Amino acid sequence: MKNWKLAPKSESVAKYVECYWFLEKEPDDHGNLYPKLNPDPAAHLIIASDNEVHQYDHSGTRQVVQGCHWIFPHLKTLTMDHSDPFKIIGIKFRVGALYSLNLPDLISILDKVEPVAIMRMFGSDLGSAEQLVDSAFEQRDSLCATLDDALSVYLSKALEDKHSELVRNILPILSDTPIAEIGEKLHRSQRTIERAFTRVTGLTMKQVHCMVRLEDMLNYLYELNDAELNWADIARKYEFSDQPHLIRHLKNSIGNTPAAYAQQRDLTIDVYGNFELN
Repeated sequence: MKNWKLAPKSESVAKYVECYWFLEKEPDDHGNLYPKLNPDPAAHLIIASDNEVHQYDHSGTRQVVQGCHWIFPHLKTLTMDHSDPFKIIGIKFRVGALYSLNLPDLISILDKVEPVAIMRMFGSDLGSAEQLVDSAFEQRDSLCATLDDALSVYLSKALEDKHSELVRNILPILSDTPIAEIGEKLHRSQRTIERAFTRVTGLTMKQVHCMVRLEDMLNYLYELNDAELNWADIARKYEFSDQPHLIRHLKNSIGNTPAAYAQQRDLTIDVYGNFELN
């Protein structure tokens, strides 16, 4: 398995893009063939060869796309078919970035996977998807510079307003501030911040807070082996009222109880590893 993750070097791009990443599964790689993506409030633009087919399943619904595509913010765990070798580049946009890019109504695209023509989006100077993924591992710095250049032009059309600015102030404090206190902390009414947040992200603050806490917990669990898992301690660490509350939360979020998750370890963080930002 080959992978990397890099932050944009352009400040104008980094305002909207958290990182670029690359993942390649080679023919002799073994492991879970159907890894799961946990719920994510951020959107990912996937750059893939035109002949590659990508499948995403959730709650009895199957979405199939070919080549480049968006994975929009999703509340449901997505199961992917990674039984065949593949190479993909990902562009992870920051939470709320899609609003500034004036994409369709954000609530309507939640949990959706949709094809995209990247040359139409960024211009022909970017090159074909095949060229980008073929050189991605060996020439990652050059690729990231190319993406910076293409995104700098694309993002120059991004629009900011009072709602996006307010949400940019909410996000850094959302994980460690009680939601009911955020309005007071930012000197705004609770109704104002709730409406702005949903308008910009398509999600409620509670939904995003739960996703951030879930990601932190999964990163923590990834470092532990089965013998080290003490679910009562984990429930206390992540401020669940008790262990049954944690069980219900994981069941609703990733479709598995803690015991089943510990046995299967089928989320992408377990299958492909928590590769660090360089």
